[in-house]
Amino acid sequence: MNNDTLFARAKESIPGGVNSPVRAFGSVGGTPRFLVKASGAYVTDADGTEYVDLVGSWGPAILGHAQPDVVRAVQDAAALGLSFGASTPAETELAELVKSRVVAGGISPIEKIRLVSTGTEATMTAIRLARGYTGRDLLVKFAGHYHGHSDGLLAQAGSGLATLALPGSAGVTEATAGQTLVLPYNDIDALRLVFEERGDQIAAVITEAAAANMGVLAPLPGFNAALVELAHEHGALVILDEVLTGFRVSASGYWGLSVTEGPAYQPDLFTFGKVIGGGMPLAALGGRAEIMDYLAPAGPVYQAGTLSGNPVAVAAGIATLERATADVYARLDAASVTLSNAVSDAFSREGVEHVVQRAGNLFSFVFAAEAPKNYVDVQAQEAWRYAPFFHAMLDGGVSLPPSVFEAWFVSAVHDDVVLGRIIDVLPAAARAAAAAQPV
Repeated sequence: MNNDTLFARAKESIPGGVNSPVRAFGSVGGTPRFLVKASGAYVTDADGTEYVDLVGSWGPAILGHAQPDVVRAVQDAAALGLSFGASTPAETELAELVKSRVVAGGISPIEKIRLVSTGTEATMTAIRLARGYTGRDLLVKFAGHYHGHSDGLLAQAGSGLATLALPGSAGVTEATAGQTLVLPYNDIDALRLVFEERGDQIAAVITEAAAANMGVLAPLPGFNAALVELAHEHGALVILDEVLTGFRVSASGYWGLSVTEGPAYQPDLFTFGKVIGGGMPLAALGGRAEIMDYLAPAGPVYQAGTLSGNPVAVAAGIATLERATADVYARLDAASVTLSNAVSDAFSREGVEHVVQRAGNLFSFVFAAEAPKNYVDVQAQEAWRYAPFFHAMLDGGVSLPPSVFEAWFVSAVHDDVVLGRIIDVLPAAARAAAAAQPV
């Protein structure tokens, strides 16, 4: 069956025909591609069409798809049993590996780790833990930051919600939403004012280490450090969400990059996903032992999961992290710069107003004259230029994220040949963006 037939069939049994909204091509139109195979830098759809992939399963394919050593590790683990519902030695091995990587500027902020299955579960647990540890109720988040789909976090959340143009989600009660304070990103004065007014009620501030769900939008220099200092002055915790950036933009995540480039700061809790599972359902939260020991069974904050630390997923995570070497990050960085510059040059030749947004090797494009600082700025762009650009690239054999509000992902196997295939398609795609009209 081809993509059209498969989508029609899926809509008969699956809401919207997809199991995650952005896959529906809602903001770009057309029929979503149903993928049947991936290898290296390429994916293949049900029609047998091969594409250069710049989605990378939204981040975890850092080594490329179906990397042989990772696949072998998964196969070996699966042969011993798919799930035990009990502890395994590999869980501790992965926890130790994460702790050893998240080190920068003489700071080792992670002492203990809890493995879970999804990024949403990791952030949800981190928030519950912060509330349990501080005895406070309120949470501060930033407009446009996405931390999963748990109740109370979806207002102005970016990514899928930005794509669907929804301000929040049905099914979230007013009482739950009222415990979340949403502030403009990169505005330390707004955060300072909230702490002055309600500081003794705030359990935590949660922030993406670098925003990557309203397009890529890095924090202003010193913003994260100032955020941590201000929160700690008022007895609140800081949750640094590295689900997208963790182990993707450096061995120690975006926190590691920012510590080496600016003021050192130490969040209280981190959340991880994507790369930590090597493409399998796995995520984690970690932080100081004093806080983490509030989790059951050591403490009063309950969290549990039959599939937490699943042995097959853990095997994929260990194999991926062990192979995410300095050389891999150098290749990611180089490919990111080459490709983002090539896209920018193509837009400039066609007179398309744009800004390249970068956070380490993550990047995206804003169709505007000036770099945005927050979600309002991002929403003001000429987003209607993206759909024609996207489809021109897709027709040319390049699979981009199906939303202007998403980051682009390269892998360690996006070499000169792969990049050349992308660059060959750019002139026609940039012309499509230039010819686009508001809808």
